[in-house]
Amino acid sequence: MARNYKKEYANYQGKPAQIKKRASRNSARAKLSQGGVVKKGDGKDVHHRDGNPRNNARKNLAVTTKAKNRSFPRNSKAGKKK
Repeated sequence: MARNYKKEYANYQGKPAQIKKRASRNSARAKLSQGGVVKKGDGKDVHHRDGNPRNNARKNLAVTTKAKNRSFPRNSKAGKKK
């Protein structure tokens, strides 16, 4: 079964809170790009250390690999470790 991207956007990605979070993540990437820390196509992600995508303070941003940033340690019940 194919994904229904239109429905996905309507139910989640298009919500105002998600739009603000996405815009903030894009802003964080742009901030580090202007500083010369990351480049387009370098295969790196900008990681928010405290997990809050709206906190773009420089001390909260770090550059990590995509694999490391898009996963997280899990507990024995497959939930996110605290």
